[in-house]
Amino acid sequence: MSVEKLTAEQVMTHILVTVTPDESPLMAWELMRRASIRHLPVVDRDLLGILTRDDLAADWSGGPQQQSLRQVRDLIGRRSTPRANPSDPLPKVVAAMLDADCDAIPVMAEGKALVGLITATDVLRAVAGRITGRIADREEPGEVHGGMFRLEPVLPSARRS
Repeated sequence: MSVEKLTAEQVMTHILVTVTPDESPLMAWELMRRASIRHLPVVDRDLLGILTRDDLAADWSGGPQQQSLRQVRDLIGRRSTPRANPSDPLPKVVAAMLDADCDAIPVMAEGKALVGLITATDVLRAVAGRITGRIADREEPGEVHGGMFRLEPVLPSARRS
């Protein structure tokens, strides 16, 4: 199949790691690191935005303790996030990414539910013809999951016995 005929649903990542807006930047960084991802949808019933490694790095100040006291909600919403529909052709999605100067676009279903994410890496896979074996021919949208694991940071205590 030619790249021009691919749809967002055929190219998108279907299983996502997400974070809630009240999570700490420290936890978001650790989720990204452990899952080997660079984009983390921030979801609180609805999609609030996409947090990137660059967002975290640019706003990082202080040590782990300071970062554990902040919330990722303070790091999103600084730019508009274009969105795609599952049936959108890939060239339309890529054009939206270029226009918004971003490298990830959430894919939203009819009821404004997050069903996937298209990153620049997903686009490159499609161009290279490597979407075979992905969940490309499903009739229903994929499930979006929060982190497959829950991490709890352990901060040093002020007093040791």
